[in-house]
Amino acid sequence: MKRTTLCYIENNGYWLMLYRDRKPGDMNEGKWISVGGKVEPGETPDQCVAREVLEETGLRLRSWVFHGIIEFRSDEYEAEDMYLYSSSDFVPADEEAARIFSETGAYEPPECSEGELAWVPHEKMLDLPTWEGDRAFLEELLAGKKEISMTLCYEGEHCTVIRR
Repeated sequence: MKRTTLCYIENNGYWLMLYRDRKPGDMNEGKWISVGGKVEPGETPDQCVAREVLEETGLRLRSWVFHGIIEFRSDEYEAEDMYLYSSSDFVPADEEAARIFSETGAYEPPECSEGELAWVPHEKMLDLPTWEGDRAFLEELLAGKKEISMTLCYEGEHCTVIRR
């Protein structure tokens, strides 16, 4: 079973989201997802989330909140345990971007090889094309829930959500 991380990065009522449109054969193609990726051998989920956020966004997380594990089960894809995080405590790794961020609170994400990064207002999050099951934990994150645990069972594109 594959282990991955997801991190919802928040800044002033916006979440940094990734529209996946650049990797051929990508299971997430055409969907908006949070940043994250596969936990490498010998790596903890916490180490993975910090590494993936830096690689994909140019942001160094100073702290983050672990919300729980989302179990992804599918008749088409490998089973996956997704470690769900959020953070609003970060600094740009680039010196000039860090200076601008400290003065204005604004951060323009860099080009990403996996898709288009964009800041999305909280109130628009549920309007984005996402995985059907993502809506279940997005609603809980938007409601401020700290502990989130569920299994997402997919048959094709249809998802049954089992909350734990």
